[in-house]
Amino acid sequence: MSLDFDTRFDPAYGQTVAVADGVVRLTANNPSAFTFHGTNSYIIGTDTLAVLDPGPNDDAHLEALLRAIAGRPVSHIFVSHTHRDHSPLAARLKALTGAVTVAEGPHRSARPLRIGEVAPLDASSDTDFIPDLTVADGQVVDGDGWCMRAVLTPGHAANHAAFALEGSGILFSADHVMAWSTSIVAPPDGAMSDYMASLDKLIERDDSTYLPGHGGPVVSPQIFVRGLKAHRQMREAAILERLAAGDSSIPDIVRAIYRNTDPSLYGAAGLSVLAHLEDLVGRGQAASNEAPAIDSVYSLVK
Repeated sequence: MSLDFDTRFDPAYGQTVAVADGVVRLTANNPSAFTFHGTNSYIIGTDTLAVLDPGPNDDAHLEALLRAIAGRPVSHIFVSHTHRDHSPLAARLKALTGAVTVAEGPHRSARPLRIGEVAPLDASSDTDFIPDLTVADGQVVDGDGWCMRAVLTPGHAANHAAFALEGSGILFSADHVMAWSTSIVAPPDGAMSDYMASLDKLIERDDSTYLPGHGGPVVSPQIFVRGLKAHRQMREAAILERLAAGDSSIPDIVRAIYRNTDPSLYGAAGLSVLAHLEDLVGRGQAASNEAPAIDSVYSLVK
């Protein structure tokens, strides 16, 4: 199944962009290879508001959010996950508005770190954020003229949650599904088995539009998510082919299957391959000389 990414996006830094009835977007000026043009914050409601993913701890973005809020009360601050481009500004916004912070939970890894293992995404993790309200899958949070339902989608991060704006067909998909790129899944911060299960969960839903954490909306989301799933399955198949050909290390596999990728991104590619290998070892399709790690030796299970 083809997977066509849409990289058309105007971040309109400092300005609100109406994206749906009662929903505006503000994009933080924190572009990078991983954040695209920056992190999208969403303001939901017309009278008493909710803010979703306030973003990085950035003075200019906080000022833009406050201008958009325009003195109206803010009852809730929703946080999709605790990477530093999404959650750190929640503390300052809460202090200024008195809003309740809502998330799946504080930051954690998808699995415990092994002896001597270092989490490569530690620097990007916001371990200070503790939500006032932790939500379970399907839990509803009511506001003034809006209602948000938690749709837990671990994979990119262990505590990743999407939020559905009830009655609108909109799912705020954060970093789980984005129109411009695939999501990063990097152990031990995230897990491929969780990510794939979360894709299946979204395929079963009937949302009409996704509003992601970076870039523009995802239209025809079920078709797009099926494409994401097929993309990951093809990547898995390529890794199994390399194991069958005798490649036994992640660097060798990366050089073979990411031939057209900028070598400066090989580190991120290696983490993606590790995520697949963790999953394959867990399912008994690959073997490792030790617990799966970047420097482990891998083989195909025949």
